[in-house]
Amino acid sequence: MNDIWEQELENLLNEDLSSVRRREQQGFDRLVSPFGNSIVLFGAGHLGRTIAKRLRQGGIEPLAFADNNARLWGSRIDGILVRSPQEAAERFGAVAAVVVAIWSPGSHHRFSETSKELRALGCGKVVSFVPFYWKYADDFLPVGFLDLPHKIYSWSADIRAAFRLMADEESRQNFVTQLKWRTVENYDQLPPCTQEAQYFPEQLFRFSRHEVFVDCGAFDGDTIRDYLARPDHDFSRICAFEPDPMNFEKLSKYVGALPSETRTKIVLAQQAVGRQTERLAFATTGTASSLIRQDGGTEVMSVSIDDVLQQHQPTYIKMDIEGSEMDALVGARTCIENNLPVLAICVYHRPTHLWEIPLLIHSMSDRYRFFLKAHQEEGWDLVCYAVPVQRLKV
Repeated sequence: MNDIWEQELENLLNEDLSSVRRREQQGFDRLVSPFGNSIVLFGAGHLGRTIAKRLRQGGIEPLAFADNNARLWGSRIDGILVRSPQEAAERFGAVAAVVVAIWSPGSHHRFSETSKELRALGCGKVVSFVPFYWKYADDFLPVGFLDLPHKIYSWSADIRAAFRLMADEESRQNFVTQLKWRTVENYDQLPPCTQEAQYFPEQLFRFSRHEVFVDCGAFDGDTIRDYLARPDHDFSRICAFEPDPMNFEKLSKYVGALPSETRTKIVLAQQAVGRQTERLAFATTGTASSLIRQDGGTEVMSVSIDDVLQQHQPTYIKMDIEGSEMDALVGARTCIENNLPVLAICVYHRPTHLWEIPLLIHSMSDRYRFFLKAHQEEGWDLVCYAVPVQRLKV
């Protein structure tokens, strides 16, 4: 074993489970001690308000919100005064723990940097929200790709197998550091997110002038817009799937305004993509986070790629579909096995997708090489690229 990341993975997976469970159960209290009843929440958004509510249920009244948004300073949110970071540090830095409650897609926030800034202001105890979620797992977990760390260890064999599929050092590093963040809350090892364009990393694979691009989770056309902005964006067909009615309206408006020679090559479908063709409940939000769920208030048609794209022979498939990626890949099995399209699949919506998705694709063909790229900080927009060997640049 001579790969540093393989060694780090083995060290992680060989940790004693009893110590993992202790970290889950006792980590937050240990980190905030001796200020367990004196908490300042850094971040007055949804996450901060949610944590404040849970603290109050346990009999702890947050001392304040601290927030970088100057427009909030001096106001009250849920009855809690919002202070500037400097004011909060001056008043509470030596007598309270600061829980950083910022974690959202599209944010440039990085806990390690925020922690340094708060400590420089005089805050002695700065803690991430993650161990708080572990302590109150019944209330908060799983959420996105976070879950209780000990659950990961039951997947050790699959995790090792997926790691071995990673084709370069960047991917192996991303794989291991993502796992370490989820299990031991190690932020410092997370590498900076890549500067390559999401879904279109120019250094990774060759684009075809006859691309048949399938955009699963097309949102308002943002990915199509990025595709068309590329200098060599010639293509034969774009097939875009978006089930949310509000998003689909925006998507249709965007595509409808394109030049006719481009617009006529784009097919839009107000449908979800899944394992099979069926009607499903769907929670519409008008954002990029709409998703299939049993209590959704809207019924949508979900289709499989194998059912609806038999004649198009996709050459490149992107999926960002809020956790339905595994089902959608199963529904595209014949297409993948026969056509070997490039695959760009989001792996940050479910705790197990980091390893399950590359293993599923590998089970369909051994001619893929796998790359893992983090396009945003702290695990957001983590994409697995499966590239057939004949289209590799690297």
